[in-house]
Amino acid sequence: MAIPVPKGSTAEIRKSAVLTASRTGSVNAGTPQGSGGHAVGASFSAAEKVALAPGAGWSKRNPVTKILLPSLFTKREGVSQHPQWPMLVNNEFALTWIGHASFLLQAGGLNILIDPNWSSWVKGIKRMRHPGVALKALPEIDLVLVTHAHFDHLDRRTLRGVAANQPVVVPFDVGDLVHDLGFRLVQELHYWESFVFGPIKVTLTPCRHWGARILHDSHRGFGGFIIEVAGKVIYHCGDTAYFEGFDEIGRRFPVDVALLPIGAYDAPSSRPVHMNPEEALEAFVTLGANFMVPMHYGTFRLSYEPLDEPPRRLLAAAQTRRLQERVVWMQEGSPAVF
Repeated sequence: MAIPVPKGSTAEIRKSAVLTASRTGSVNAGTPQGSGGHAVGASFSAAEKVALAPGAGWSKRNPVTKILLPSLFTKREGVSQHPQWPMLVNNEFALTWIGHASFLLQAGGLNILIDPNWSSWVKGIKRMRHPGVALKALPEIDLVLVTHAHFDHLDRRTLRGVAANQPVVVPFDVGDLVHDLGFRLVQELHYWESFVFGPIKVTLTPCRHWGARILHDSHRGFGGFIIEVAGKVIYHCGDTAYFEGFDEIGRRFPVDVALLPIGAYDAPSSRPVHMNPEEALEAFVTLGANFMVPMHYGTFRLSYEPLDEPPRRLLAAAQTRRLQERVVWMQEGSPAVF
């Protein structure tokens, strides 16, 4: 089933010409900074770990017959494109949605990949739409960010394919999963710590989720990233349920664009591990961000809701709250300039 991009956003987004400007020549090695640039000892919101025990009523439905088998017999849609990368001027930045939670961010003369996943399957779960960009069509990647260790966000096969002696930033206790993939530097961050790489400053923020890749490694960190570059602030929140920490993130960082998940909310485990569209919109309002980019829907069917339900619900909620012009709907593989 095709995932339609709802109409209703009049945010200024445009496609530009092929990137011909020269890349930043010499980039200093990244350096970590404590407390996200804030005073050491300040009071910060903490992450909230969701328990692994299933919620009430989880056994009343069968994910094999309701999710896995229907997906197996559904044809994969979408096209992997070879985009013309935009030429950015002044303080512009560009975002390209690859699908799911994967984005290419181009800013400050650098190309940053976030949660890259080009795999056709995630532990038996079929990818329902092709990646929006062909892996070989990517520009040279300068920095990679991974929000947590779950297989749909930390895909070792993809990371090995993009690793080219550049740094990768991960939450604490996740570094051992990427050390052998070909990155020059593996930087682990604790909450509110920052990593500076040339003109880019990346800060790990808390969220409400969990980080175990398997049941017995729940010590791993998880979170989102604040990315500051050229006076702009981009927030990729990773996976999260709604939590009060959005208020503090918004108070500490003037977010220009928030990349927020809107799918996988009707989980087979019945655990509250992801936001539904209405909660994602509330998070956007709480953050005080200028624009919202919906993500984490339409690519992998991880839960019971239909693939096309999250965007329909979000659009309806945004129209009710008169926020539709601040929701930026992205097509996979089409760069958007902000």
